[in-house]
Amino acid sequence: MKVYKFGGASVRNADGVRNLRKIIDDEQHLFIIVSAMGKTTNALEKVFQGVQQGDQALCREQIDALRDYHAGIIGDLWRGPAQLERVEALFEELERVAAGQGYRTEDAELWYDRIVAFGELVSTTIISEYLNYAGVRNRWIDMRRCFRTEQRHKDASVDLEASAPLLRAALAGAEETIFVGQGFIGGAPDGTTTTLGREGSDYSAAVAASILDAESMSVWKDVDGVLNADPKIFPDAVQIAELNYLDTIELAYSGAQIIHPKTIKPLQNKNIPLYVRPFGDKRKAGTVIRGMSAPVEVPILILKKDQVLLTIRSRDFSFVLEEKFATIFSLLERYRVKANLIHNSAVNLSLCVDNSWHIDEAIDALRGAGCDVMKAENMELLTVRGYTDELWQRYAIGPQVFVRQATQSTVRVVRKRE
Repeated sequence: MKVYKFGGASVRNADGVRNLRKIIDDEQHLFIIVSAMGKTTNALEKVFQGVQQGDQALCREQIDALRDYHAGIIGDLWRGPAQLERVEALFEELERVAAGQGYRTEDAELWYDRIVAFGELVSTTIISEYLNYAGVRNRWIDMRRCFRTEQRHKDASVDLEASAPLLRAALAGAEETIFVGQGFIGGAPDGTTTTLGREGSDYSAAVAASILDAESMSVWKDVDGVLNADPKIFPDAVQIAELNYLDTIELAYSGAQIIHPKTIKPLQNKNIPLYVRPFGDKRKAGTVIRGMSAPVEVPILILKKDQVLLTIRSRDFSFVLEEKFATIFSLLERYRVKANLIHNSAVNLSLCVDNSWHIDEAIDALRGAGCDVMKAENMELLTVRGYTDELWQRYAIGPQVFVRQATQSTVRVVRKRE
């Protein structure tokens, strides 16, 4: 068994879906994980926003646009007007959910998951039916019934031990040898839908690969492989031929758009190689990620945007490390504020965090616990591994730099967004 994962950009139109079929043409014993098509998740987040605000006009506008968008792809694939009953049923269900009956602010993450999950459900339904139509026999798998997650919404982890018998049972006895399942979603113990965090489809594929003892996992992207930087930000980016698991985890944690941070552990458990391959040309080798690899000889630059810098100080000037750490981090966890960089002095603790929904609530709670908190917005976090003197001068020095951390090989800079 192999596991292939296709992202939303790859299947954003009918040509992308047809190319997916070409990629899998010679394969048997294949489990395919697919994301929502194009920018569908962004549109569904606006539907959720409409539910939050009680704005039914916004909900209808976004749902109508999504229905038209997917109808266009279906019409192109089937070479004429066509309606897939299962897809229409999903949109009707989405409309019922978006009516917002019973919505409560304290259940926001639960409602978010219910709504955005429709992106993957619709995309995999279209792709599964198209593959059958095109002569590629396959079975559609509902990952909400196969991945048992923790009882946590918007950023859940999969319980591998509980999920293994569920996924294996869904495949058992199947005449088909190709399976199509959703990335990004699972099911909580209480039966509600959960999501695994944005870009969580990579993680879904890795969990499936681990449970199914896959020989390999491939992520098909719109680049030739893993690059040492985002070419949209750093035009001189170059490809890296191979990486090891440890370096990949470090890079993903720093914000590299290589792979979802949770992806590597399930693969490492079974020593399953991960290939990052170009969707546009399956003949190219791409990048391989495995237990051992050759050293990376070029600097790696990772820019994590939409950050907030919190500077926390105890009002009584007590040593923050000794007396306040446990309180501070338990409050951050309660409000789901993720720290991407930690820097401390005797009385100050600086945290570079994602700009999340509940950040102001966390700040109020910290102030209630006896801390002064300063908040600097419009920040970004730059990590440079294998930095040179020239890169140090370019990125680690200047009035826009608020926090700088350096080791022998890596420098991390919190700076004002340019």
